[in-house]
Amino acid sequence: MTDVAQTREHPQGRYLLTLCLGALGVVFGDLGTSPLYALRESFHPGYGLAPTPANVLGIVSLILWSLVLVISVKYLVFVMKADNKGEGGIIALTALVAPHIEAPRGRRTKLVLMGLFGAALLYGDGMITPSISVLSAVEGLDVATHLFRPYIVPITVAILVALFAVQSRGTGRVGRVFGPIMLLWMATLALLGVRSIFAYPAVLAAVNPWYAVAFFLRNHWHGFLVLGSVVLALTGAETLYADMGHFGKRPIRLTWFAVVLPALVLNYFGQGALILRQPRAAEQPFFHLAPSWALYPLVALATTATIIASQAVISGAFSLTVQAVQLGYLPRLEIEHTSERERGQIYIPSVNWVLMLTCIGLVLGFRSSSNLAAAYGVAVTTDFVFTTILFSVVARTRFGWSLTTVVLLASLFLVPDLAFWAANMLKIPSGGWFPLVVAATVYTVMTTWKRGREILRHRLKVGELPFDVFAAQMKAHPPTRVSGTAVFMYGNPETTPPALLHNLKHNKVLHERVILLMVRTEDVPHVPAGERVRVQEIGNGFYRVLVCYGFMEDPDVPAAMRLAKSQGLTIRPMETTYFLGRENLIATRRRRGMAVWREKLFSTMSRNARGAASFFRLPPNRVVELGAQIEL
Repeated sequence: MTDVAQTREHPQGRYLLTLCLGALGVVFGDLGTSPLYALRESFHPGYGLAPTPANVLGIVSLILWSLVLVISVKYLVFVMKADNKGEGGIIALTALVAPHIEAPRGRRTKLVLMGLFGAALLYGDGMITPSISVLSAVEGLDVATHLFRPYIVPITVAILVALFAVQSRGTGRVGRVFGPIMLLWMATLALLGVRSIFAYPAVLAAVNPWYAVAFFLRNHWHGFLVLGSVVLALTGAETLYADMGHFGKRPIRLTWFAVVLPALVLNYFGQGALILRQPRAAEQPFFHLAPSWALYPLVALATTATIIASQAVISGAFSLTVQAVQLGYLPRLEIEHTSERERGQIYIPSVNWVLMLTCIGLVLGFRSSSNLAAAYGVAVTTDFVFTTILFSVVARTRFGWSLTTVVLLASLFLVPDLAFWAANMLKIPSGGWFPLVVAATVYTVMTTWKRGREILRHRLKVGELPFDVFAAQMKAHPPTRVSGTAVFMYGNPETTPPALLHNLKHNKVLHERVILLMVRTEDVPHVPAGERVRVQEIGNGFYRVLVCYGFMEDPDVPAAMRLAKSQGLTIRPMETTYFLGRENLIATRRRRGMAVWREKLFSTMSRNARGAASFFRLPPNRVVELGAQIEL
């Protein structure tokens, strides 16, 4: 192992501190801004719970031990062990599960579909997080003076518009200040909490988990319902896991245990102490922690922190989309790289504007963070359950853990997961339906695209000509050969690309050198450059070339072709023509496939997908497209 690899896997010294600061600014934004609304919503009038000392201590204890069990133990200690070549997140976890489990194909398919639906849920989460976070911060102005009340929604909308408008410029420069600002935010959380705890230290009794147990024994059904708000303190757990590949396990774990967890616990305990002293403060406990002179600066800092948290979620949606495209679950989209140095800094216009319009619609429709909290939590808790199940499969099949160990661990995690999930399912009529509708829509699009591509491959396969048959025909009846190199891109290396047959049929010529190129996405996030290209010479001027990418990489065929030089295949760019097939798809009931409406959806997505030439970064003046009409 090289020194560079060791440094990345085991960072130390100043490099470790730099990574920790970066993780603080990107990974913990959502978790770090939860104190704005989590405890407040636990005392929402709809639950019918009075802010009595017993209830306050019970809810604070619930939040504390939820942070310990779900975030600290489940995600930081166990789930982060399931890294796919260093990358995390539910799509990476699904890719880790799918090829390796020894189970019937139907069971594998169900696990993949579970992971896919979990990924779709993250889009709903990505729409709600900016809305509720920014709105809850701006609502702090109403604590200072009611004069701002009519302007809270317009100010929130303006901030969201500005946030999404700057996405095309990239987050590189802004990202440098994310860490220091979030460090200031965490210090503020801790300071406000300590100040309030000193005023009423009796709140520290909530460290005893018995207060959480007694809360349920005393409040029964109402206590169970409160879990729907307690879980708001845990939002951001999936983001933490998904960003593992950017910073590594050690910096994330160190930052959580050394900075984030203490700051959150101190602030939640401080809010609890405040409510114990002043029960009416339960309406907005976070901002009431601050002295009057610090209220406006606190609102400004909170708004900045929520913008940073929103930025992380938006960037996560971009990364999730790229992974889905690479794995074949979404059509090719326009993807812009906003940094020449950092591959992960990307911008997807279509996703950005859909997120912006949806966030604005949520703010205008729900009009308060309390109303939005009713929609928040359904997606997060469902992903909690899915992640536990998928991790259990990985632990059993990849790690070789005993069945007893896996069952005991899964049971330990599923008890709180299912409790949070069940409590949030009751929020569906009051807004929880929204992330489910978003997830169902995205899931339908993903599965339709995947299934449509499978049907299309089957339709094309019917008319395929095995390459050995084609080669024999060329040997028996040699066509006219012209100078230059022709590259034919196709997904099956054993057959003759339809574009090659069409070109030969209509133009009656064949280039002196013909490359049959296949691009394949592996179930790993990155493929080393030395394993990127494989070249096979098959005689008579023909070559098979396989180019492999990870699901977090962007294809660049010309760059890959330059790597083929090391294997004896030299390409002259100005003498090379790329031939692509373009299918005109027709939805029909005459052939078995998908429902007609899904076939029409697939055809529409195909027509509007980003062109293959642009997606694979082919030089536009060296591309020839040959069309064909195919019935689905």
